[in-house]
Amino acid sequence: MLKIYNTLTRSKQEFIPKQPGKVGMYVCGMTVYDYCHIGHARVMVVFDTVARYLRHSGYQLTYVRNITDIDDKIIQRANESGEAFTALTERFIEAMHEDERALSVLPPDIEPKATQSIADIVSMISTLIEREFAYVGSNGDVFYAVNRFDGYGKLSGKNIDDLQAGERVDVDTAKRDPLDFVLWKMAKPGEPYWDSPWGQGRPGWHIECSAMSTCCLGNHFDIHGGGMDLQFPHHENEIAQSEGATGEPFVNYWMHNGFVRVNEEKMSKSLGNFFTVREVLKQYRPEVIRFFILSSHYRSPLNYSDEQLDAAETALTRLYMALRGVEIAETLVDLVYKQRFEEAMDDDFNTPIAISVLFDLTKELNKSKGNADRLQVLAATLKELAAILGILQEDVEVFLKGGTTVVGYFEAVMPMPQLSINIEQLIQDRTNAKKNKDWTTADKIRDDLKQRGVILEDAPNGVTTWRKG
Repeated sequence: MLKIYNTLTRSKQEFIPKQPGKVGMYVCGMTVYDYCHIGHARVMVVFDTVARYLRHSGYQLTYVRNITDIDDKIIQRANESGEAFTALTERFIEAMHEDERALSVLPPDIEPKATQSIADIVSMISTLIEREFAYVGSNGDVFYAVNRFDGYGKLSGKNIDDLQAGERVDVDTAKRDPLDFVLWKMAKPGEPYWDSPWGQGRPGWHIECSAMSTCCLGNHFDIHGGGMDLQFPHHENEIAQSEGATGEPFVNYWMHNGFVRVNEEKMSKSLGNFFTVREVLKQYRPEVIRFFILSSHYRSPLNYSDEQLDAAETALTRLYMALRGVEIAETLVDLVYKQRFEEAMDDDFNTPIAISVLFDLTKELNKSKGNADRLQVLAATLKELAAILGILQEDVEVFLKGGTTVVGYFEAVMPMPQLSINIEQLIQDRTNAKKNKDWTTADKIRDDLKQRGVILEDAPNGVTTWRKG
């Protein structure tokens, strides 16, 4: 039975979808004014894995992840680069999709854009004004009246009185209350705008997600996800807007993934420890990054460091080594390992425990190399369970020799190293030296290759293979 830690109740709860067999899930996506960083990668991979497991569990899932393609940062960056904001956002949307494909992140079922949802946003704001949850300020902007919504703070656990006491006097006298937040901003000269009943302007960030999620999934749906940093005020404001407009409960289960830290410090541009996905891919292959992300529970902090990624590469290589030389055919899976894997994932998507099951499976697989039938079952089970996590997707030999089947973008970001040696010829020379009992030459070839990052593996049948060290 699947249990999910619900931020709203601060407890693990049995997952019961609104409609039997069907799940609606909305995840806050990217604001597209720059390349995706490793924190974005965590959101992508975590909720892609959640989606994969929900489908594996038999649910008919509708997965929605939005794109914010208009806001202050986008306008500022477009002005700095001297291009139309639409050209800027399209460029970074394509870059985001390239990063996703590299990390084996499957596309969401629906990917709404804020700029394509203006009519729905205006309609929701109009409803909020009619229901007296919103008002037009003296400067023409439309604001949400926070004190009109009784449940404000229920997601984050913040008390509205404490929030008001902690607010400095707001210099913007257009608001009735310092806690009120903007739903519609009047356009400044030269800024992009859309027509509305309140004049030309653009939506505030929070209202975009309320409008897009409810239009795609209905007023009340199952799961809403995103980074922990969005819990307040973004998701708190979404609840206030959506429930204020519809009069219905908004979301049943709120999921938040933890922060990414770099060498135990918070990742930020100001600290100079900010890494884009593309920068990380210059050092590590995509599947290594995905494995690294899933090696920590999604709610825990994720500590990014070269040591952690090196360890992830070593661990992933162990899984691939178990499959080397094994012909994987369609066969029954081992139900014991499958059950253990599913028990881990049913416990709030506990990927570290699920991965430990894969390593237990690998140990038995390595011990079963003499039993062809058992080997087939174990190998098929390993591949099937790993696929739920989006790993072990590469060709075994390609991965072990340092390559990847991700073409185009990845190769442009991280060209695969061209070895200036003929490895197969050197392996043959070593084999000949061993036949002639010239152990000195054989050992020298092995050691020279090791110095170049090539590890030789001698099988009991006398066949020698190699992998990247």
